[in-house]
Amino acid sequence: MWKQNLAGLLAAFMFGAAGALADSTVPRSWDDITEQAKGQTVYFHAWGGEPRINSYIQWAAGELDKIYGVTVEHVKVAETANVVTQIIAEKSAGRDTNGSVDLVWINGENFNTLKSLRLLAEPGWAQTLPNWQYVDVEGKPTVIKDFTIPTDGQESPWGMAQLVFMHDTRRLPQPPASLSELAEYLAENPGRFSYPQPPEFFGTTFLKQALITLIDDPSKLDRPVNSATFEQDVKPLFDFLDELHPTLWRGGQAFPRNAAHMRQLLGDGEIDIAFSFNPADASSAIENGELPDTVRSFVLRGGTIGNTHFVAIPYNSSAKEGAMLLANFLLSPLAQARKQDPKIWGDPTVLDIAALPAEDRARFDELDLGIATLSPEDLGATLPEPHPTWVSELEKAWAARYGGS
Repeated sequence: MWKQNLAGLLAAFMFGAAGALADSTVPRSWDDITEQAKGQTVYFHAWGGEPRINSYIQWAAGELDKIYGVTVEHVKVAETANVVTQIIAEKSAGRDTNGSVDLVWINGENFNTLKSLRLLAEPGWAQTLPNWQYVDVEGKPTVIKDFTIPTDGQESPWGMAQLVFMHDTRRLPQPPASLSELAEYLAENPGRFSYPQPPEFFGTTFLKQALITLIDDPSKLDRPVNSATFEQDVKPLFDFLDELHPTLWRGGQAFPRNAAHMRQLLGDGEIDIAFSFNPADASSAIENGELPDTVRSFVLRGGTIGNTHFVAIPYNSSAKEGAMLLANFLLSPLAQARKQDPKIWGDPTVLDIAALPAEDRARFDELDLGIATLSPEDLGATLPEPHPTWVSELEKAWAARYGGS
């Protein structure tokens, strides 16, 4: 339903009077930004489906209040696309100032939509953040290219992600190393794996991983979808899913709600394999008592999909200065090291640790990443995300085939 609403708003936006964007110029001096931010309330729209992440955001909010006198309200989001719809609706209604969204956790197609409609704060603001100097642009090129789309400094990187799978070594000592081996395992052990129903983020991620692996020419995914060849391009994916679905948990007639639900099913012994977009997720879950200490992480032969996630400021934010302070704080070595700690969250840093001052490097050196976290070498290759246009087309094709909403 949200995609129908978004399509209607996009049409109204594109064909209606565009109007001039509100002035989004920010002061050049960081001292000026800090001063103007005092007393502001930043409405940070961020996914609210993971208690550990919610606690981290609450901590960051407390620090921002203590250091800068800025209030952060975490607006818990189920689907970031709904936030995109909200921003577009405000533009269509002429609300070019005092917008309801000050900062949004975003990447991929949602970023591409807002950028293409010029609904984000001016290009380059992210590189003006004092902590940008520590971002690992050379070693982590996705911090400036989001699903093949250049960020142009309109979003600030917050964390890294790579798809990893989890298994309980007591029940499954040797996990499958490929999609074909997964299918073979489920044929002999039906019901022991599943994935969330798209458009839930992790469900769509599984589709993209499978498509990258199975499409005849992966380079097609670097470009926008070609409607003339789309059906043939995704045929290997849906042939695979047609065979896989009858062997899924509950016979493919129901799906896990999200990543947390998959972890719960793994911990309860209902499934043998779960997955996450956080390489430290298993260790963090073990630390928090959600999973037994016999769970370990693994990746598929040939690599798994990975990306960077960001925060962005809408063009009509009512607290741009406060939003910049929050984005900068989230890039700080203090916040990044805390975020990477599996006891807190376990989300990998976007920083170049070797470039940090000695005191800040020590924050990372002291981290115990946990018994179930793969080393960078063991994580293997990171496969790039497809162009954003593939996401909605994949989700629509999946829903048409399997009855999703």
